[in-house]
Amino acid sequence: MPNHSAFDKRLKLLMPIVLLVAQIASAQGPLLRLQRSTAEAEIQENRQSLGNDVNNAAQEISRDVWKYPNTASCLVVYQDGKYGFEKRDEHTVGSPKIKSAEGVLAADDLQRLKAILDDEELKKITTPKAPVLPADTQVIREIETLDAQINHAGTVQQFTTVKERVKTGALISATSGPSTGMDAYLDNGAPYKKTLSPLLKWFEELQKKNKSALKESKSQYCVSMNISQ
Repeated sequence: MPNHSAFDKRLKLLMPIVLLVAQIASAQGPLLRLQRSTAEAEIQENRQSLGNDVNNAAQEISRDVWKYPNTASCLVVYQDGKYGFEKRDEHTVGSPKIKSAEGVLAADDLQRLKAILDDEELKKITTPKAPVLPADTQVIREIETLDAQINHAGTVQQFTTVKERVKTGALISATSGPSTGMDAYLDNGAPYKKTLSPLLKWFEELQKKNKSALKESKSQYCVSMNISQ
């Protein structure tokens, strides 16, 4: 069963996973980089009958293997309106399926995006503190992240928000295993939901427009979520 130090390590790995490249160093860099990622836990039970010995029963629990297949939608928009969009689906670790599309924003769409990015409340957003896991957390079932880099005339704003769904419940005994505790939902980006809504709506609209144009490609814009147990 995962311990709290393992969870803390996983979160530290997660926070900077996307947009590690700080290439927006000047007004010549991309206007926007955006990635939305989701990782859902899958459990592979690896248990054998080890008898009634308490220590062996506890070992059975610890040998379950949790995997986190993940998906991502990623976008980079340049100053002149050119953009690249990518969809990543990595159900099997190390074997992602990647599709991408490129295009140029219409003048109205580019101006709308710039107006959204110029919102004073949006400019104030910074990466919040990582969500605090409940004391009886057993495993993180699902993680959603939003990563953004915005170029404000050469000044780079970067932030990451995290949503988590975690399985909770104390270990009743080594023989009975974990309880069927309720899922807990954590979201450190909740205070920014209203402010981020116009940008996310614009992003979703662009995704829909590019759905039919996606073609198999190599990864250019997405970074995989690498979560170790």
